[in-house]
Amino acid sequence: MFYHPFYKKVKSSIETRKTSLCIGLDPDIDRLPDHIDKSLKGLQRFLFDIIDVTHDICIAYKPNISFFESLGIDGLRLLEKVRKRIPDNLPVIIDGKRGDIGNTSMMQARYIFDYFGADATTLHPYMGLDSLHPFFSYKDRFNFVLALTSNHSAVDIEKKVLCDDQPLYMHVASLCSEWNKTYSNIGLVAGATQKELSRIRNVNKDLIFLIPGIGTQGGSYKEAVETGRNSENIAVINVSRSILYCSKELDYLIKVRKKTETYIY
Repeated sequence: MFYHPFYKKVKSSIETRKTSLCIGLDPDIDRLPDHIDKSLKGLQRFLFDIIDVTHDICIAYKPNISFFESLGIDGLRLLEKVRKRIPDNLPVIIDGKRGDIGNTSMMQARYIFDYFGADATTLHPYMGLDSLHPFFSYKDRFNFVLALTSNHSAVDIEKKVLCDDQPLYMHVASLCSEWNKTYSNIGLVAGATQKELSRIRNVNKDLIFLIPGIGTQGGSYKEAVETGRNSENIAVINVSRSILYCSKELDYLIKVRKKTETYIY
């Protein structure tokens, strides 16, 4: 895993930029600054501006595909343009949360990796290894499997205790640790709002974590870095809304820049 192209890109950026910040791109027309037209054209301008003013600080971008899908086919065309706008030295994690029976999963992997050219994606583990294998088989791409998410309702399923007295999220973490011995391109999604982050880290000291829940959801960036980083001090800490929508004023890009700079170590 340490030699995987995604891992090497992230590690290099963290070491040179002194941050673990991944910026989530969750486009919402209703939340655009007041002076920007509430349209797809305005949204494109907004996203391009965000990328242009932050790409020299962050270590990755994470477009959430559902926000683009909600805008129809033109929204997906916008995602194509956004993907091309992001500099080649920064990995793109398309947050798709895919995972289905084998044939369907194969098509999902083609869509995320071949069509959009994502460097990494996010996956549901609920249906087991055969639903994940089509993604894992892309050796040059990376996959973050949902272990324990940052939402309150994680308690409904993810924290349920199994017959071996381990919660489900720990079982998922252990499975991914074993699978990674074969595939070498697996990480975990582990939420910053969850006190169990350190427990998940203890399952495997090397797996790279994608950690949501910072900012609007109340998670601490500093604690996420200290608790979630792996044996090589690598973690991908996602921040979305609190950066994108930190201002609706004419000078919003200045404030976006300043907000992004607060995540430098």
